[in-house]
Amino acid sequence: MTEWRFLRGWSETELQERLAALEGLGRNFPGPVEELTPARGWRRREMQAIVAREAPGPPEVGGAFERAREGVENFRFSDPRIVVGYFDPAVPLARRRMLLELKAVGLRYLCGAAVGAVRVEQTDERTIFGFRYETLEGHIERGVEWFLLTKDHESGTIGFRISAVWRPGDFPNWWSRVGFAFLARHYQTEWFRRALDRLALIATGACEP
Repeated sequence: MTEWRFLRGWSETELQERLAALEGLGRNFPGPVEELTPARGWRRREMQAIVAREAPGPPEVGGAFERAREGVENFRFSDPRIVVGYFDPAVPLARRRMLLELKAVGLRYLCGAAVGAVRVEQTDERTIFGFRYETLEGHIERGVEWFLLTKDHESGTIGFRISAVWRPGDFPNWWSRVGFAFLARHYQTEWFRRALDRLALIATGACEP
């Protein structure tokens, strides 16, 4: 079950304990990801933007794409005023499990997620990097979310896309479920928008990756 607190978070020791406990949890939704469709009752949300530009061609060494890639992999694009991600950086991305601290109107919810897929591609036309996380048992949402960074080699533009497929999950109490119904779309939209803005700052070196 999702933990919640009001006006305070969790200590480093508490976070480490709860992160370790995620190893025993499975996804909180059945079936393959391909079956998470609107026809089956799943909601879709996507937002994307150009976050930087480089010279045409593959990503430059030490350039904007590499900085942005580090920001994506480390979940630094997430605005900590809305969502903070905790994970063990020593664990490879493909095997990562994460604690997500969701914040809204003074309330904090601690939920688990796991990386379900990593995408690393380079062709003559573009370079792509990203990953998908999947919600774990007890999360207040069910579903998956893709974070994809792409450089177009012809134009040099670097884009970032966030794609979510979701529906409500498990709530610790009835009033959390009611509040989620009223506030989820607003906070999701705000988080998407700020994530794109933050990654643009990371890509230009104005924000730590």
